[in-house]
Amino acid sequence: MPFSKLGLPPTLVNGVKAMGYVDPTPIQLRAIPVVMGGGDLIGSAQTGTGKTAAFALPVLARLGKHEARGPRVLVLEPTRELAAQVETAFRDFGRFTDIRATVVHGGVGYGRQRSEIQAGTDIVIATPGRLMDFLNERTLRLDGLQILILDEVDRMLDMGFVKDVKKIIGLCPRERQTLFFSATIPPEINAIAAFALRNPARIEIGVARTVNKSVTHAFYPVGTALKFELLVALLEKTDFHSCLVFSRTKHGADKIARKLKAANHSVAVLHANRSQSQRVEALEGFKSGKYEVMVATDIAARGIDVAGVSHVINYDIPANPEDYVHRIGRTGRAQAVGEAYTLTTPEQAGEIRDIERFIGQKVPQLKLEGFNYNAPPPRPAMGYQGAAPTHSQRPAYGQRPNHGHQANSGPRPAQAPRPAAAHAPRPTHAAPHAAPAPRPPAAPAAQPRAGQAHTYIQPGQPEQPSSHSAPAPRKPGGLSRGGWTRRP
Repeated sequence: MPFSKLGLPPTLVNGVKAMGYVDPTPIQLRAIPVVMGGGDLIGSAQTGTGKTAAFALPVLARLGKHEARGPRVLVLEPTRELAAQVETAFRDFGRFTDIRATVVHGGVGYGRQRSEIQAGTDIVIATPGRLMDFLNERTLRLDGLQILILDEVDRMLDMGFVKDVKKIIGLCPRERQTLFFSATIPPEINAIAAFALRNPARIEIGVARTVNKSVTHAFYPVGTALKFELLVALLEKTDFHSCLVFSRTKHGADKIARKLKAANHSVAVLHANRSQSQRVEALEGFKSGKYEVMVATDIAARGIDVAGVSHVINYDIPANPEDYVHRIGRTGRAQAVGEAYTLTTPEQAGEIRDIERFIGQKVPQLKLEGFNYNAPPPRPAMGYQGAAPTHSQRPAYGQRPNHGHQANSGPRPAQAPRPAAAHAPRPTHAAPHAAPAPRPPAAPAAQPRAGQAHTYIQPGQPEQPSSHSAPAPRKPGGLSRGGWTRRP
């Protein structure tokens, strides 16, 4: 059934044709009539099956024309990349309409987003954190909201947005349409759906835990020391259009990207520590073909829709089995074919069993033909020599190589005596120092006044009493040294 048979207006059908879509996917066939009818919905389908168009097209059809009174639709997304991607989808589908869409997320300034909100927008696509900022400062109000959409709900809960999501739902009008879309439906979603939705229809396409049938995937066991060499060999022997390499950590992603660049690959990096401009440039460059490889963490494992990703390589096995399905779902999208490889090490046998149990099938374990699995590990780069040895592993003081300035492997050779240095006489001053001025003659000893007897005491001689008479006592009432005294 073509899109024109789903009750969409001609402007939207033309927008779909302009994007190159011909027939709707199963989730679109079943979800579009429900959303256009105004009912609540919980939609679940495998990644890469077109869930964004399943709610974007009927929402645009319901809005009709632009109204400047405020947002009528709110779409919550867990990450900036998903928010920007969904906003682009709304603009592309509605290119022949006057509907306005605004994306609101962190990592950039508030000014432009605030201006677009104040100018009047029909659709706001937002991450929970930045949306709460605008709600708290009352720049954005949800009084006129008609449709609330929570996309990738399971991922939003995994990232700890439960409290913010509940606050946002509480600020929305009670009379609204609410749509939940997710790749999986964990029990936590049912708890939120109990108070957020009213008699929702449920649409589940395929088995959420299975891998898309258009993707061929396999494990490649290898020693830890040879993982990067196997990655390079896979890239050299694989005819890929664009390849997405997943790392568990941000530091690991940066390290892999640096080494791939040294191997003459054009590489982009995408993880949470990158600035918003760097993340946008990485995605746009990867989409346009500027970069043939993009190294990313699981930030790109959910919903990032990059057309033409032919291969996915898990350099690190994912932390949980569910992420395995989402990672390899970045290829084989929109009924295209793709391949996915996962590099595993011998100590990860338990994680391999968890993945196989989760998806309900055995994953083949392959070896790359022509790769030397017994090659010695590469020498570490300068500046990093591995973990420091423990105290018991360190050699004794006299046995340490290169201890001090030279190796202490035996007695030091006798050193030749130093030649005597010819000391030059000290330079004399151009002018001799001036002689000090002669001291002035000592003053003559003081002579006693007439009528006063003085006794000069030699050192060590006891003091003798004075021979002159004591002074007469002061009359009372006179001025004394301590001040005036009162007469009796």
